[in-house]
Amino acid sequence: MAKPDAVRITTARSSAADDMRSRQRRYAISMTIRIVCFVAAVAVGPGVLRWVLVAAAVFLPLFAVIMANAGDQRDDGFSLPDGPGAHELTARDDEDRGK
Repeated sequence: MAKPDAVRITTARSSAADDMRSRQRRYAISMTIRIVCFVAAVAVGPGVLRWVLVAAAVFLPLFAVIMANAGDQRDDGFSLPDGPGAHELTARDDEDRGK
């Protein structure tokens, strides 16, 4: 039977409320940038810059949704040894050592 991996506090996920708040904030910032792109596209007049701003405003929602839905992926690279070299300390191990 495989044992579940230990979770370190530094890699624990944030609470659901904090995660939702963070996603909403990222999405709101992205949509604010989109509105700025639309307004700037009208303000700059005809030219290449207008089309760049329009393209940014059109494709930004796609990237905003992808970024907002990105999960909380914390990893500090730490892993516990597994296999023949791994040793679990049990009560019997303490008794065998005379403690």
